[in-house]
Amino acid sequence: MEEYRRIADRVEAAVRDGRLRPGDRLPPQRVFARRHGIANSTAIRVYGELARRGLVVGEVGRGTFVRAAPPLPGPALAEATGAAPVDLQLNYPVAEEQSELMARALAALARPDVLAEAVSRPAAATGTAEAREAAATVLARPGWAPDPENVLFAGNARQAIAAAFSALVPPGGRVGVEALTYPLVKAVAERLGIRLVPLALDAEGVRPEALAAAHRTAPLSAVYLQPTLHNPLSTTLGEARRAELAELLRHLDLTAVEDTTWAFLDPGAPAPLAAHAPERVLLVDSLSKRLVPGLTVGYVVAPGRLRTAVADALRSGAWTAGGLALAAATRWTGDGTVAEAVAAKRADAGARHALLLRRLAGHALRTSPHAYYCWWELPAPWRAETFTAAAAARAGVAVTPGSAFAVGRAGAPDAVRLGLASPPVAVLDEALARLAAVAAEGP
Repeated sequence: MEEYRRIADRVEAAVRDGRLRPGDRLPPQRVFARRHGIANSTAIRVYGELARRGLVVGEVGRGTFVRAAPPLPGPALAEATGAAPVDLQLNYPVAEEQSELMARALAALARPDVLAEAVSRPAAATGTAEAREAAATVLARPGWAPDPENVLFAGNARQAIAAAFSALVPPGGRVGVEALTYPLVKAVAERLGIRLVPLALDAEGVRPEALAAAHRTAPLSAVYLQPTLHNPLSTTLGEARRAELAELLRHLDLTAVEDTTWAFLDPGAPAPLAAHAPERVLLVDSLSKRLVPGLTVGYVVAPGRLRTAVADALRSGAWTAGGLALAAATRWTGDGTVAEAVAAKRADAGARHALLLRRLAGHALRTSPHAYYCWWELPAPWRAETFTAAAAARAGVAVTPGSAFAVGRAGAPDAVRLGLASPPVAVLDEALARLAAVAAEGP
């Protein structure tokens, strides 16, 4: 076995037996090399091997820190010591009796004639007239309702975003995006060969002058924004800021991709950016958070000048909705299932938010009573990556470090996002209590 792997094995053993704890800082590589009597190049390979195994994480300018050790391979031979880790990374809300509500429509789809119609041929990007009318009902907000003829269908919101980017941005093009953004947008952009340009934020959201400055530096092809219940910050742009951004889009001859996936949770939110500049905005949304991610559809509301280009992108990317999902979504809208689930989830989000404020009282939280997530600015001396590792190891709770949301080369914030939607309320309560204890203990 090569020397660097033998040394990495010894470090891994120290992590697994507790001599090195999550959050502990390893010495600089030159110091490590001197202590172990090895070349600097070998120390670099050791650290690389430890990172590959998921045992350490490097933070630029701060050093290399121990993460929680991954489980050993093979069957578990010892008795379980407790419940499985609580996952506050995933964020899929489920309303009480939601499955029973959804079963009504699925029962109707089980009729052979109805099922044959739903699955006999691929669904078009334009869906059906009935599906477009149903989608327009789901997407309507106070002060705005889409033209059903402008609605297109994707398999989910990520595919809707990918199609919007494909229609608007050439390979190598630049897209302005909030400096903290939905992580999967970063993955979509990388896959499509698109460069994301971070736009500075204030307490309300994206700053118009930051968008203008980024476009002056080198022209942007588009901008991606989350004006309502921004993920992860929970901020919502006011009417004046939306109007200002709409005028700026016209002035700069830019098109925005507006993501409203979580906006349904706030019934009092301002009308979408699409209401202020319908010719300049592609609105994307989905049913996954309103209902379930396993059988969902994504929506793109495209202005007439872009409808054909987006429909072509959906088809060529194989991102159109499945026929069965589209038929189910149409029925769930028509029979009131979506409306009932939305009402239940709005109430549930409020209850979980109250629980969050109680358990993490006194901490720097950015959240909203309508949001299913929270941005927690960690107390010193915690760093995001080390807290993430300690939360998993000490509390059995998985959280998302701020670096997952950061765009560009700016330093990742010392914050974590907590997803509040997925665990049962009692489990969430206990998880938040454990996280508060870890924060108080310190690294």
